Formats: sequence, C-alpha cells, structure tokens
Amino acid sequence: MIFGYARVSTEEQNLEGQKADLTALGCEKVFFEKVSGKDLKRAELNKLIDVLRPKDVLIVQRLDRLARSLKDLIFLLDEFSKLEIVLKVGSLNLDFSTAEGRFLASIFGAVSEFERELMRGRTNAGLEYARSQGRVGGKPKGLSESAQKVAKQAYELRLKGLSVEQLLKTTEVKSKRTLYKYIRFEAERLAMLTGRKLADNRLELLDE
Repeated sequence: MIFGYARVSTEEQNLEGQKADLTALGCEKVFFEKVSGKDLKRAELNKLIDVLRPKDVLIVQRLDRLARSLKDLIFLLDEFSKLEIVLKVGSLNLDFSTAEGRFLASIFGAVSEFERELMRGRTNAGLEYARSQGRVGGKPKGLSESAQKVAKQAYELRLKGLSVEQLLKTTEVKSKRTLYKYIRFEAERLAMLTGRKLADNRLELLDE
C-alpha cells in the first residue's frame, strides 16, 4: 500500500498543498498533522509507523516533513529499513529503496557519525575538566558496556518524547522496570559529568 505523510508546524499553515501533491503521487492514504517537527512525539506519525507493513511505500513531499534534525532523520530511516519500507521523497524524486537512495542514506549516516564523534570529543573534554576540578568522571558502576549503550539510547529517545511502549520496542528492553533503571543510570551519569542537578524522579536533568 502507498501511504503519504504531511505535516505543518502551526495551525495557520495549510496542509492542502502537501496533500494534493501526495495524492498526485499515488498515495492511497495520507496521514497529516499540524505539529512541530522538533521531536518524534507526533500522534499521526506514530499511527503511521504502526500500520506500515513490509514492502509498503511511504511518500513525503520533503524530508523536513519527517524530521527537523539529522539525528531524528537517521533514526527514522533506520526504522523504515528494519520494516522493509520503501521511502520516497516526492519533490526530490528520491527513492531510498534504490542503490542511489541507499547511498544517500549512507551519507546521512556518515554525517551523523561525524556529529557523534564531535560529541564524544566534547564529552571527553568535559571529563578532563571535571577531573581538574576534583570531580571524578566516568560512568557509574552497575551496567555492562552493552547495557550502558542501551541506557544512552533509551535516555535520548525519551527526551524526544517517545512513549514507554515505543521505548521498549525500539530498545528491545523486556520490562518497564529495567527501562527506567537504564534511563536513571544515564541521567545520573550525565549529572556527574556536567555537574547539573537531577529531577526528583532521577530520570532527567533540571534546566540550568
């Protein structure tokens, strides 16, 4: 089945142009919503992902209708790849099921990895500064290296607004209790690294 997804950021903006373009491109059903694209907590987008099946086609007018950050876009591209979904970008005439499309996706991934390397560099610099100030950096004990990676992923996705059920599905963590343990672990690690205070629930950092 061919699905479409249309999004505008405010109530004042009009969806009709996107819907018309998607219909002309052969979409049999279009999911649309008026909401900011700054995170992935979007009701219609999540409904769409739930109904997608292998070999379905998803068309968007532009990539920024799906995501406003490269990190979120890479996450969605990876999810669609796992689901064996064909993603097409109408206005750019891109098809991520083709060799060219997969090559483009790999470029996105390379840029995203570069961003992560920059972040690691900043983190290491922060650790060095913390040590120079007499604070011991690093990760609290209690989780294996692989579990720590899951904890980091769960924490970051929670900040994007994913529900508990979505977090369990994405991270493949088996129970809510373990999921919260992981998120709490990462929050405490970041608090130790940055010197920021934890919220009462110990699941997130307080704004400075």
